[in-house]
Amino acid sequence: MILKRKDEVSMSSQLEALEAEAMKLTAEERAQLADRLIASLFEDAEVEDAWEVEVERRIGEIEAGRSKLIPASEAIARARAALK
Repeated sequence: MILKRKDEVSMSSQLEALEAEAMKLTAEERAQLADRLIASLFEDAEVEDAWEVEVERRIGEIEAGRSKLIPASEAIARARAALK
């Protein structure tokens, strides 16, 4: 007979309840949830912080008029042209 600690049993039932709820989602929603959960295992706080600083810097550049925005369709066209 294998004995489990009380917190292991609690976590197991929590996990089972969460899984049951997740299974009520559509296949697409479950895929999105899975992606988010997997990504959460590999988050790097230092990288996240650096991106936050960079985003704020870019917003500042746009708001100050120092950056020129172009439509996404034009950016995509340029990227495709560069790949040819």
